[in-house]
Amino acid sequence: MTPNKEDYIKAIYHLGGADGLVGTKQIADALNISLASVSEMLGKLGRDGLLEYEAYKGSKLTEKGLQMALALIRGHRLWEVFLIRHLDYSWREAHEDAELLEHISPQRLTSRLDKFLNFPAYCPHGSAIPNSDGQMNKSSLQSLDQLSVGESSNIRMVVEDNELMDYLQGLGIEIGSSVTVIEIGAYEGPFTLALKDRQIQLSHKAACQIYVDQVTQS
Repeated sequence: MTPNKEDYIKAIYHLGGADGLVGTKQIADALNISLASVSEMLGKLGRDGLLEYEAYKGSKLTEKGLQMALALIRGHRLWEVFLIRHLDYSWREAHEDAELLEHISPQRLTSRLDKFLNFPAYCPHGSAIPNSDGQMNKSSLQSLDQLSVGESSNIRMVVEDNELMDYLQGLGIEIGSSVTVIEIGAYEGPFTLALKDRQIQLSHKAACQIYVDQVTQS
C-alpha cells in the first residue's frame, strides 16, 4: 500500500467516512488535489476493497478501509507521544514527522512502541489513540468558544493544525490546563482567559479549535 493511498484513507476517515458518505469535493479540498485526481484514486481504492462509492453521493470506508485508517492514526499518535516525551519535539514538529513515520511502521513496531510508552490513551494534543483492537476513548467535550464569561474548564484537545499548535504553545497552553473566561470581545473578538497565574488573549478562530470538558449549565 502506497503512502499516497494511505493518506486518502486517513483523510476520508477524518471527514466522517467511517459512518457516512464523504463527497469527492470534500476529499479534494482536504488534500488540496484536483477532482479528477481524486476520482481516479477513489476508483483504485474501491478496487482494493477499501471503500464503497455511490455515484453522485460519495464514498464510505469498508471494514478493511476502516481498520487501515485506525492503524495509521494509531501509529501517528503513538509516534507523537514518543517524539515529544523522549526527543523534546514541539507539537508541530511531532505532527510533521509522525506524518512520515506512520507510513513505515508495521504492526509489530507499533505494538512494541505502545508497550514502551505504557499504553497512552491520548496523543500530546489530546486526540484519543486507538488501541490494538481499534477502540478508543470517547470524551464529552465542547469547543472553548461555547464557554461564557465567568465559566471555567480544562483544555483536553486541540485541532491538528501546525499554525494553531505553534500559536497555542507560544501562549503557554497545555493539555490539561485550567482556563476561566474573563472577557469576550464583541463581533467575534478575542477571548481573555485566566491561565494559571496570568491572563492571555486568544483569537476567536483559535477558541473554536480548542476543546474543553463540557460545562454543566446551572
